[in-house]
Amino acid sequence: VQLQAYGGGLVQAGESLRLSCTTSGHSFSGYSVAWFRQAPGKVREFAAAIRWNTNTYYADSVKGRFTISRDNTLTTVYLQMNSLKPDDTAVYYCAATERTILSNLGVPSSYDYWGQGTQVTVSS
Repeated sequence: VQLQAYGGGLVQAGESLRLSCTTSGHSFSGYSVAWFRQAPGKVREFAAAIRWNTNTYYADSVKGRFTISRDNTLTTVYLQMNSLKPDDTAVYYCAATERTILSNLGVPSSYDYWGQGTQVTVSS
């Protein structure tokens, strides 16, 4: 499964961006997909996930501002990011797994496939 993340950019605080994660050759049917982010000098951290059963989960730091969703073709997962803050600046990665039982969906080791990352920079 190959993933491609795109949609990052440079925005000002308070603005919005929508990231997309697409898969080629497969659909996301039966997969859980997550967005992680990594700021310079920091560990990769969980942002949001959508499970194969469409349940969604968010880190406290993004709850109420970010929304994860997937399209009806099940080939794209989106991360709508509103009210962006400078602390949201990071490289954002999408990740996927077809494992149906996850002990912790908020850790990178739970995911088997990763996209290349897209840079999000929020200026103050």
